[in-house]
Amino acid sequence: MIYLTLFFSSFVSATFFPMVSEAVLVYDILQGYNLALLLFVATLGNSLGSCVNYFLGLKGEEYLENKKYIPKKSIDRAKSFFDKYGGWSLLLSWMPIIGDPITLIAGVLKYKFRYFFALVVIAKFVRYAVLAYLTLLY
Repeated sequence: MIYLTLFFSSFVSATFFPMVSEAVLVYDILQGYNLALLLFVATLGNSLGSCVNYFLGLKGEEYLENKKYIPKKSIDRAKSFFDKYGGWSLLLSWMPIIGDPITLIAGVLKYKFRYFFALVVIAKFVRYAVLAYLTLLY
C-alpha cells in the first residue's frame, strides 16, 4: 500500500493537479522502506504523469485553451521557452510551476516521444535521488 500511495501521489503531482509527492517520499524514506524501490516507484509515477500532460498537449491544446483550463499566456510562454532551449528544457520538468507546462508544450509541438520520455525520466529521477540523499543526510 505504501508504494501504491507513493505512485499515486507522484503521478497526480506531475499533472496540473496540486499534490506534493516529495513529502510522501520523504516520509517513506524516514520510515525505512526500500530506498531503491521508493525511487523507482516515485520516478515511474511522476514520469507517467508527465506523459499525460504530453498527450493532452498532443491532442487537446485548443480544447484546454478554449475551456480556460490553461491560459493562452502560459502556453505562449512555455512555447517560447521550449523553442529557445528545445528538448533540453524537459530536464526542468521536475520544477514546480514551469515543469507541467513544459511537458504539455512538448506534446503540442509534437516532440519525439522517446526523447521526451528519456529526458523526463532522467529529470524526475535526479530530483527524487537528490531529495533522498538530503533526507538521509539529515
